Amino acid sequence: MENAENYLPSLITSTPIEGRELAIKLARKSIAAIQTDAELRKKLRSEYAEDTAQLIASAQVIATEFQTIAAANNYWRK
Repeated sequence: MENAENYLPSLITSTPIEGRELAIKLARKSIAAIQTDAELRKKLRSEYAEDTAQLIASAQVIATEFQTIAAANNYWRK
């Protein structure tokens, strides 16, 4: 996969909130990599925006990404 933007130089973040923001970014980038047609992604948003099961599934993807980032940051413990 070729991408000019280096959106993931590291999993290390300064704070948990930065880790959460990174998790959301990773989830969004994954969807864009899977569904490369931006117009189709935009069209599909209206379909899942009111589908509770799909919204929960999206939250689970972000939670999984956040677990990985939290572990990489040693859960921000010193």
